[in-house]
Amino acid sequence: MFILEALGQFLTLNEILVALIFGTFIVLLFRGVPVAFALVGVALIFFSFAQIFLDPFRSEFRDVIEFDRIGLEYKKLGVQGGRLFGSIVKNPVLVALPMFIFMGLMLDQSGVAQRMMQSMQKLFGGLKGGLSLTVLLIGIILAASTGVIGASVTLLGVMALPAMMKQNYSKPIATGTIAASGTLGILIPPSIMLVIMSDQLAISLGDLFMGALFPGLILGALYIIFIVIYGLIRPQDMPTPDRTEAIGWTEVKEVLLSVIPPMLLILLVLGSIFAGIATPTEASGLGALGATLLAIAYGRFSWKVLREVSHSTLNTSGYILGIFLAANFFAFVLRAYGGDEVVEHMIEGVFENPYMVVAFILFIVFLLGFLLDWIEITLIIMPLMLPIIQGLALEVPDYGTINDAQVVWFAILVAVTLQTSFLTPPVGFALFYLKGVCPPGVNLGHIYRGIIPFVMLQLLGLLIVFEMPWLTTWLPSVAYGN
Repeated sequence: MFILEALGQFLTLNEILVALIFGTFIVLLFRGVPVAFALVGVALIFFSFAQIFLDPFRSEFRDVIEFDRIGLEYKKLGVQGGRLFGSIVKNPVLVALPMFIFMGLMLDQSGVAQRMMQSMQKLFGGLKGGLSLTVLLIGIILAASTGVIGASVTLLGVMALPAMMKQNYSKPIATGTIAASGTLGILIPPSIMLVIMSDQLAISLGDLFMGALFPGLILGALYIIFIVIYGLIRPQDMPTPDRTEAIGWTEVKEVLLSVIPPMLLILLVLGSIFAGIATPTEASGLGALGATLLAIAYGRFSWKVLREVSHSTLNTSGYILGIFLAANFFAFVLRAYGGDEVVEHMIEGVFENPYMVVAFILFIVFLLGFLLDWIEITLIIMPLMLPIIQGLALEVPDYGTINDAQVVWFAILVAVTLQTSFLTPPVGFALFYLKGVCPPGVNLGHIYRGIIPFVMLQLLGLLIVFEMPWLTTWLPSVAYGN
């Protein structure tokens, strides 16, 4: 009690307890407790604390500590269960989540990426940095047609890394190119991260899909420009193979035949959304059907494949939904302690310039990306930051057609920032996906060195989108303005 009284001279009880909530959560994470269990455990601990201690002793602290919340009630906790399993599980936007996951995993089984790799390697393999360019182009196409990071990184690693090692590519540049290319799927639509952001921020998923398209392509273009310049500066790191056969129409035709099917699938999914023919949820169903038809067309479909893809989809969706429910319960208890107000006052009190507030939030997200997965960051941080962003006076063009234009801009900025979370150790999942398929002689040190320039490019892309917010709002205004 003495400690609380002493702290109460400087902080409100709300601020003390909110700091304890976040501190306990971080300690549990470092102790190796699974994220979902840590979220639920912390919420239950502080729910019980409120019931046992806060109500009886509130009068004792009234003179030294401001406590403007009245404890949690068990009946409120019961209502929370109905809200979680009612509004969340039945949310039509979240139906798109397992459908897009199924689409990506089925495309992985269809052999689309293998065909593209084989044909593009013949076409570009003889150029300086040709294999890296091939990986980047395939990564962009896979990003727009799958959006499953684990599948993209693993697939590119298995197909491209042995060929790059055989051609004596520098190990860091080879691994960095593959890891960065595979993570584009989390930004370029259709993206499961954007699906979750749409739900958490209560904004149009179609606006997010259209708004993320230009930033995603800009990031891909930055990667390509970097590889071209790097190949000119350090040609010994990306040597050109001895090649005698000339490139002819046959190679071009193979590339076209391998690229057209996934491009048609992208047109089916994003084109139906852009044209207003289908909602994003309906388009996710079209994508899942289209991926299945491609697998059938390539002779790769079987009941075993369907069972494996369905099982993996269930596992991935269950993992995300488990964290989703746990994060919502955590947020419920945090808000009951006034956590949203504490965070809002803390951030707004640091800077007066609204753009500096946004930059500060993005800096926090960038740092969290070293320790947490994008799912936890999205589910915990985004709802807390929403009222702050809505209250800022930002000049984001809405072209008279977009609701919450500055929230859409902010969501895309966070999405670009979270690209780095896949590449930054110690919790960079793309690094571990890639390490799992690396041939002998390629270690984590090579991978860590390889991703450094690509993280810098991601931050450059973030700066471009920050300085030019119209990149995130113009296309949605064209798509939905009519």
